[in-house]
Amino acid sequence: SLVGKTAHDLGVNRDTFSLRNPRIEFDGRSRYCEINVQNGELVINERIDREELCGLKPLCTLAFDFFMENPLELHRITLEIEDINDNNPAFPHSEVKLDIPESADKGSRFSIDEAVDPDSGINAVQGYRLSTNPHFSLAVQTSAETGKYAEIVLEHELDREKQDKHSLILTAYDGGNPQKSGTVVIQIRVLDINDNKPVFSQPVYKVSVPENLPVDSVVVTVSASDADEGANGDVTYEFSHMPVNAKSIFSINPTSGEITIKGPLDFEDSPSFEIRVKAKDGAGLAATSKVVVDISDVNDNAPFIMIKSLKTPLMEDMTVGTEVAVIYVQDKDTESNGKIKCFIQQNDHFKLTPSIKNHFALVTAEALDRERESEYNITITATDEGSPPLTSSKTIRLFVGDVNDNPPAFEQQSYSAYISENNKPDTSVCSVGANDPDWRQNGTVLYSLVSSEVNGVPVSSFLSINGDTGVIHAVRSFDYEQFRNFTVKVVARDNGSPPLSSNVTVKVFITDENDNSPQILYPVPDGKSLMTEMVPKATLSGSVVSKVIAVDADSGQNAWLSYQIFKSTDPGLFSIGLHSGEIKTQRDISESDNMKQNLVISVKDNGQPSLSTTCSVNLLISDNLSEVPELKDMTYEDNNSKLTSYLIIALVCVSTFFMTFIILIVAVKFCHRRKPRLLFDGAVAVPSAYLPPNYAEVDGAGTLRSSYNYDAYLTTGSRTSDFKFVSSYNENTLPAGGTLKKEHNIQFGSSMITLDVTGNEDE
Repeated sequence: SLVGKTAHDLGVNRDTFSLRNPRIEFDGRSRYCEINVQNGELVINERIDREELCGLKPLCTLAFDFFMENPLELHRITLEIEDINDNNPAFPHSEVKLDIPESADKGSRFSIDEAVDPDSGINAVQGYRLSTNPHFSLAVQTSAETGKYAEIVLEHELDREKQDKHSLILTAYDGGNPQKSGTVVIQIRVLDINDNKPVFSQPVYKVSVPENLPVDSVVVTVSASDADEGANGDVTYEFSHMPVNAKSIFSINPTSGEITIKGPLDFEDSPSFEIRVKAKDGAGLAATSKVVVDISDVNDNAPFIMIKSLKTPLMEDMTVGTEVAVIYVQDKDTESNGKIKCFIQQNDHFKLTPSIKNHFALVTAEALDRERESEYNITITATDEGSPPLTSSKTIRLFVGDVNDNPPAFEQQSYSAYISENNKPDTSVCSVGANDPDWRQNGTVLYSLVSSEVNGVPVSSFLSINGDTGVIHAVRSFDYEQFRNFTVKVVARDNGSPPLSSNVTVKVFITDENDNSPQILYPVPDGKSLMTEMVPKATLSGSVVSKVIAVDADSGQNAWLSYQIFKSTDPGLFSIGLHSGEIKTQRDISESDNMKQNLVISVKDNGQPSLSTTCSVNLLISDNLSEVPELKDMTYEDNNSKLTSYLIIALVCVSTFFMTFIILIVAVKFCHRRKPRLLFDGAVAVPSAYLPPNYAEVDGAGTLRSSYNYDAYLTTGSRTSDFKFVSSYNENTLPAGGTLKKEHNIQFGSSMITLDVTGNEDE
């Protein structure tokens, strides 16, 4: 049933009414009413019984709080409960027994316990009716203390001998519509003379007792006396009228008149009771008195804490001062016993602020950070000012909701990875890791490579990364000799909205493997030229006569080269520096030493396993070319095939014919110019880069001087047999007056050109 339009009366927008979490709060009572959160109407939730709720109070009201949030509003609603005629008048007993002496005078009055109707106003007891009889009439009395009650009046004298019993019916009726009534049977017994009725010592008994009075304690003792003797003077006590809620609390001793407690008292439920006590003698004459019991309050109720509103989880980015919860604290006691102090235990992040009428707001005092503390247990304590004070507490649990406010953080500021060259594709290079303290998807980290280029090639051609684990793999095989290191950037991005990211630099270093053999730079490798170096006969022990130069494309110890003589014509004559490659004489050169020396040098690196290569060094021990009867290819070739021999013979023949023709042409031109000039058409000159290096000139040390470097002219087309012509760089070697002679040496298949100097320069 609709009883009020709350939203309309308060002027609240109906569109936002439901968002403000409207509700009503009762102080521990039944929820008689409820609020419709859609339209703001106040409706009845369960049946209301005015008599149960308010008893005999003339005005019955139901008060409760109407509560709204955002912003916080509290309104006190008072609902007046109007009475309907739903109760019949009722007498305390269904039958009343009266003993009236036959000597009673005409006009004597005998009171009857009033009928009680829990309804109020017009619906309460309005009057009485007495059944028709010849001896008694009805008189209705009204008292401020007792209300309306009935008295029967003796109209005619009684005669016990004629009729010793009379039966009457008394009816009480209310003013409701329809009218309701209640009856009681009055049984009258006519007795001999009883002159006096009981008289109470005081018309009203007032007493005050604390609400914590123990059960069976005496509240008050009523006393009445009767001047008659014998049975007519014996007085008994009983309750003639008492409230419904008092019936379970008080009891009376019918003989002594002691009123005792048989149930607990509660000041908060009923602060006072009004009870009427009847004293009756043995002849049936009775008198009434009123007993007023006031209940004094004691501090027997601890404060009651109610959480009316609670927001959880709390987002960690909420502003300081945001309302988190609304707490209502109530103490049913009165005065100082009901005054309350409310506080929370030490907590820097929250504070409690007073609000409306025993309401407190729990608000944030500092910024929240879920990563530092994800939940809070807030203990709210309420203490009254009674003596001794009573305390109660309640703990609420608050969870902090996550906001994507933390980017992923890498475990290291930068990463260095090392991978050996010649690796297999998909080899793991390294693993990067980033942590995001946020929760669930806000803390899920995904990895990727930043687009960039390495030597003009996309980085994705070199590396790939597992987006979930952060493991970096090689896409291809690396070569240390091509590039030794490169740098990439890795991005760690969370899955929040919006996503946050951070990056880190990963430096990848290619480690060298011994995959390159030493390379001989000097002497020139076989197949390109045949190099012969002259060593003066006066060379002393320890003199440098030549040097082997080699390099290794590897690095580190893989490029540390060592030299040793693998094979030599005279093993004891020459030695080579282990790391310098310098060829030195171990002793002085003697006349008995072979003029032609061939050394096979082994060059080895320091890798594991080590790689090596060899080269041949040809040395000619002589001070002058004229001392050499012939030049012979000193290359050791142990396994030449017959085909190679035939080719050598053919080439020598062709070369001889060709050289003879050249010599004739040169001689003719020489004669004409009177200054000889050698011209060899078709000869191929060896580039000077292939010549041995010029060592420092040290006189007397036997070191080969630069003036002993000669050009060698070769014929083309032969790899194993060459025709050589030696010409000095010194212009004075061939004087202007010299003559040219040609000698043949069939044994070695070569020609020697000699020049004789004449004394006449004009010829």
